[in-house]
Amino acid sequence: MENRDICSSEAASGGENIFSCHESDVSTADHLVVMVNGILGSSADWKFGAEQFVKSLPDKVFVHRSEKNASSQTLDGVDVMGERLSEEVLEVIKQKPNLRKISFVAHSVGGLVARYTIGRLYRPPSVKDSEDSKPTIGGLIPVNFITVATPHLGSRGNKQVPFLFGVSALEKVAVAIIHWIFRRTGRHLFLTDNEEGKPPLLNRMLEDYGDCYFMSALRSFQRRVTYANVGYDRILCTLLMWLKILYKRVRYNFSDIFFGFWSQKELVCKFGPYFDVS
Repeated sequence: MENRDICSSEAASGGENIFSCHESDVSTADHLVVMVNGILGSSADWKFGAEQFVKSLPDKVFVHRSEKNASSQTLDGVDVMGERLSEEVLEVIKQKPNLRKISFVAHSVGGLVARYTIGRLYRPPSVKDSEDSKPTIGGLIPVNFITVATPHLGSRGNKQVPFLFGVSALEKVAVAIIHWIFRRTGRHLFLTDNEEGKPPLLNRMLEDYGDCYFMSALRSFQRRVTYANVGYDRILCTLLMWLKILYKRVRYNFSDIFFGFWSQKELVCKFGPYFDVS
């Protein structure tokens, strides 16, 4: 598809690549921006945002809207989605060898999926304590990790799901039956997964665990930003959820936290300059 100065193509691994139509821009765009949708969403959710990125930085960014986890596939579990996204990202990198940098922009549960993915794709410095050796994500330099309305600590607890109105009886019932609605992803969000005696997945993602470098990967990004809506979210708790994250800010190593009412255009305008790096 072509839209004036913006072109798009279907990626071999699924999803859609968005880039400038000008050959000179394509040859210099070496910053891969991976955009990840939330629960029951699809790559279409980030269509406007992806185009705004390319309009703003045509000679710098190559945007990929992930499609591996769409609609009912988002109910398969954070880890399963993370493995799919890992494969998708590696395939995009393979198809465009001039890429040097990588950033993630993710919405809702997509933020958890992106965190799992970077934990899988992280590679530590080849030479420890060497200034010339740096950690990579899929072989690329990690630059920005941005999440929007992501339940980093899950959704379990009092007043964490607005449509339950803080009624403890309803919240207890939700914990017991959430997997009927949101399946394995619901178990992860409500911290009720206990596979092979392991701690809940979101708890494991608080640190490097096994062969997944969850926290090392997050720390490797030059900028880590999380955005939250302060209202109009009927599924995820807003202010309370983000105050909890703020409380654990050091542990999560997010460099910036913003509250507000955000449209995609406003978000891209706000964090667009983060991607204008050499």
